[in-house]
Amino acid sequence: MANLKGAIVVDIEKCKGCEVCIPACPTDVIALAKEVNGKGYHYAYMENPDECTGCTNCAVVCPDGVITVYRVKVN
Repeated sequence: MANLKGAIVVDIEKCKGCEVCIPACPTDVIALAKEVNGKGYHYAYMENPDECTGCTNCAVVCPDGVITVYRVKVN
């Protein structure tokens, strides 16, 4: 199986900081930012980006669909 390197992009202004994505991540990549968005919510971000495998669990469980996942194969 090929090694995958992943990355997520969170629509910061639409994220409500519900934290559903955090336990869904098997590699503990996601955390809530200390900063808030325009609506006053702490938003999700990649705290440990090097650990992301692009599994898409976070995007699947996000109730607002604000997470996009990208994957690339690495040798």
